[in-house]
Formats: sequence, C-alpha cells, structure tokens
Amino acid sequence: MRLIVGAIIVFVCVFGSYAAMGGHLEVLWQPFEFVIILGAAIGAFVIGNPGAVLKAVPAMFGTLIKGPKYTQECYVELLGMQYSLYKFVKQKGMLAVEEHIENPSNSTLFNAFPTFAANHHAVEFVCDYMRMVSMGAENVHEIDALMNEELETHHQEQERIVSAMQSIADGTPALGIVAAVLGVIKTMGAITEPPEVLGHLIGGALVGTFFGVFVAYGFFGPMAQSLKSTFEAESKYYLSLKAGLLAHISGQPPVVAIEFARKALMSDVRPTYSEVEAATASLPA
Repeated sequence: MRLIVGAIIVFVCVFGSYAAMGGHLEVLWQPFEFVIILGAAIGAFVIGNPGAVLKAVPAMFGTLIKGPKYTQECYVELLGMQYSLYKFVKQKGMLAVEEHIENPSNSTLFNAFPTFAANHHAVEFVCDYMRMVSMGAENVHEIDALMNEELETHHQEQERIVSAMQSIADGTPALGIVAAVLGVIKTMGAITEPPEVLGHLIGGALVGTFFGVFVAYGFFGPMAQSLKSTFEAESKYYLSLKAGLLAHISGQPPVVAIEFARKALMSDVRPTYSEVEAATASLPA
C-alpha cells in the first residue's frame, strides 16, 4: 500500500506540476528512450547478480507491496510458542520434545501457532538448536556465536537483494545520459532540418536525462530503502527467537525466557508484559 500511495504522490507532483507550468505532457512520451534506459538497467541487473538474487525478484516485489509480514499479533504468537515449548521441555524433558523437533510439520505443539508453523526458516532455526541441546550442547556462548553467524548469513542474503536494487538506482541516471547522448547524435544527423523539428528532437533527447534521474530517485532508490527497512524489521523475529532460546538454554524459567525474547522486539510491535501474560495464560496446558 505504501508503494502505491508513494508512486501516486510522485507522479501527481512531478507531472501535475509540469502540466500546471504549461508543459506539454505528450513531449515526455519518448518510448525508445525508456527502452534504452530500462532495458539497459535490466540487462545490467542480470549481469551483476547471481541466480539466487534473480530468482528472488518476484518475492522482492511482493515484499515491496506488502511491507513487513509480521504484526504485533504475530509476535504475541511467537512469544506464546516459545513459552509453550520451554514449558514443555521443563515439564517433560528433552526426550519428549524430540518428536516435535524431528517432525515439525506434524507437531501439535508448533501447529498450534499457525504463523510460526508456516515460517519454514523460523521452524528450522528453533528445531536445529533444540536438537543441538538434546545432543548435549550446553555452552551458551558457543551457541550464541553460532546463532550470530547463521543470522549474519541470513542478513547477507537479504542485503544482496537490497544492493541489487540500489545498484539500479545508482545506474539509471547515467543510463539516462546515455539515452540523451544518443538523442543528441540523432539530432546532429538532422541538423539541416528547420528549428521546430530540431527543437522537438532536442527535447526528446533531454527526456532521457529526465527519465533516468526520475526513476532513480523517485522509485528505485526509495524501493531499495523500503526493502532494507522491511528486512531489518523482520530480522527482529529471529533475534527474538535467539534471545528466548539462549535464555532457555542458560536455565531461565519459561516466563523469564520469553521476557528476554520480548525485549528483543522493536517498540512499535513489541507487546506489553500484560499482553504476553494474558496470551500465555490462555494457552492450553
């Protein structure tokens, strides 16, 4: 929604003001200039990025349109899942939880929390570290370092997508100059034409510079920033899991472990202690 609203504001302010000044919008319609700039940008994007980033493009646009996928309710559910998991371990021991971590898709414990259960990476993250604990890993500092390495790798994978979008934003102004230069070359080839023809050709050439700068700073740059903000917000989901898991592994009771996890969340989506308490109190035994 933010993407659509922002795009409308950009178009109305730029083209509306141009028309209000007496500019002719039809002059800005130079389709081959657009093809030069956007086509070259797409080609450069393909050249400069690995297959994993290219495959992530559809999901990238989905993220831009939808924004962060986790709401405060999702975080309340996450904290409730952690509370249930840690309480289950405290009551029945690690052996009892093995059936859940070895086959999470059929786990009644995880499936009681649908948002978490649908997040394959989050489920895998929890199961991997709970499995390590069941095999005897007890050094909290070593597990903390391993979690940091895994989350850093995840962050780098997301950062590649942000950098790819930012590279388009950085490159399109220069490609706009390329289109403008080609337009000037075309104009020079028609130097014997009357002034009104030359004026039209020169105006068309300048549209290339305008369009390159316009899409770079009006769309591609803000899209890269939006992706970065969304990924940073979503990373808190995993940091909350990390904080809760480390507190649990260090021997903290479930109610304290989820307080560690709650504190890792951003203030705009962090549920209050009372909200978490009410949510965990309503969970089945």
